[in-house]
Amino acid sequence: MIEASMWLSEKEASEVLRVDEQSLDVLRERGYLKPGSHWRSSNDPKQLPWKPKVFYCISGCKEVVEYLQKNDESFTQKAA
Repeated sequence: MIEASMWLSEKEASEVLRVDEQSLDVLRERGYLKPGSHWRSSNDPKQLPWKPKVFYCISGCKEVVEYLQKNDESFTQKAA
């Protein structure tokens, strides 16, 4: 069982949250998912600064995704 406060990779988070990885990227870019509380970048020096892996805090992301699924029809259509 996955704990709600766990930080998961983008792939794992997309599976748990039932949205595609591109949707997670869009939520980050639009500011729905905040750095530090919803997501963080890997600090692996081999990945910096160009395209570090992103990890998501499931509890915070789940709240945002569920809110958008209930209140934003365009998000629901994209995530489907």
